[in-house]
Amino acid sequence: MQNVVERILNLLAFLLTAERPVTAHEIRTTVAGYDQSSDDAWRRMFERDKELLRNLGIPLELRATDAWEVEHGYVVPAAEYTLPDPGLTDEERAALWLAAHAVRLGGQASGPEALFKLGGAPMAAGGEPLAADLGAEAGVLAEAFSAVAEHRLIRFDYAERSREVAPYGLVHRRGHWYVVGPELSSSTVKAFRVDRAAGMKAVGAPGAFERPSGFRAGDAIPEAAWEAGPEDLEATVAFDADIAWWARRQLTGRAVVAEDDDGAIVATIPVANADAFIGWVLSFDASAEIIAPAELRDGLLTRVRAAG
Repeated sequence: MQNVVERILNLLAFLLTAERPVTAHEIRTTVAGYDQSSDDAWRRMFERDKELLRNLGIPLELRATDAWEVEHGYVVPAAEYTLPDPGLTDEERAALWLAAHAVRLGGQASGPEALFKLGGAPMAAGGEPLAADLGAEAGVLAEAFSAVAEHRLIRFDYAERSREVAPYGLVHRRGHWYVVGPELSSSTVKAFRVDRAAGMKAVGAPGAFERPSGFRAGDAIPEAAWEAGPEDLEATVAFDADIAWWARRQLTGRAVVAEDDDGAIVATIPVANADAFIGWVLSFDASAEIIAPAELRDGLLTRVRAAG
């Protein structure tokens, strides 16, 4: 799938920058990804890609390459494809992207084509999903929600044993739903991932438990991947001014941020999972630098050298 996406993007970029009709032969010999040895394989691939572009709402037309109309080529009419530039900032595009992907009904996410026309979608952090998929888990979520609302116990199999839990709350975090509450055999509040629970069912009468005053279910789940783990570190990271706004969006309330006059920021961040934290910092490429501690900085350099 990644090869298909790259090839489609290469084709679209070539058509948009050519500013003239381009022949199928030019596309085959110029666009990366069309280096097929067989003519039949090339034709089948090109026909599929043309159909995919049109399904994405991108107008693809066949026009004469000269006044004599001897040869024809493909073109994406700018007047039909592009929109007037609304002058959106990076922050505004990020907000639109997050809004479009916040919830997927029936397991289907919003298509990105409209956002591409508005200047592109911002990068996502660490490859973690931002959508709440209400498709396959819809029935289980309804059962869990009813138990939370009615203060009924909930029973399910989890990690190879049966559990009976007082569900204090239901939380969505990093693409997954969690039931939060203590098991009957313990007072420790735990978080159970819904998609890993089998046979989840509300049991007993309503009012079987009382949620503690001021309880916040979200506090039982770390807000960031690097906050869940056995380690106890404190990282200092410098972010360049051009990506500082994006870093701020991903930092949790446990981070302390100081801003320089030029817009760059330095963040002090609690870290419980070094591997997850290093992976997150790497998503900023050269625009972020771990200043301390040395073990995290050395870990990042080791990861970079291994990738190179």
